[in-house]
Amino acid sequence: MKMIAIRIHTSRGERILAAADEELLGRTFREGDARITVSETFYRGEVVPEEVLAERMKSVTIMNLVGERAVSVGISEGHVAACSVVTIGGVMHAQAVRM
Repeated sequence: MKMIAIRIHTSRGERILAAADEELLGRTFREGDARITVSETFYRGEVVPEEVLAERMKSVTIMNLVGERAVSVGISEGHVAACSVVTIGGVMHAQAVRM
């Protein structure tokens, strides 16, 4: 089973979930002027299946998701609108704020 790397950061009272498909860690993707680096220090805290990511999404205020699996969980859980997903170098990326 392919897993998702997640890490929760706290900043200024916000809980920020960084989640990336595990195989993308340490890589940089570019498309035109857009670039995303999937940094191990930002995204890797624990490595979990999709069900655990879905649970963690309920406890945060901001999400930064990279990769088809991570973004798909955000969409299926209703936190990310499919129309807000961007693709950079063939990799899906989305950010979401829970109110």
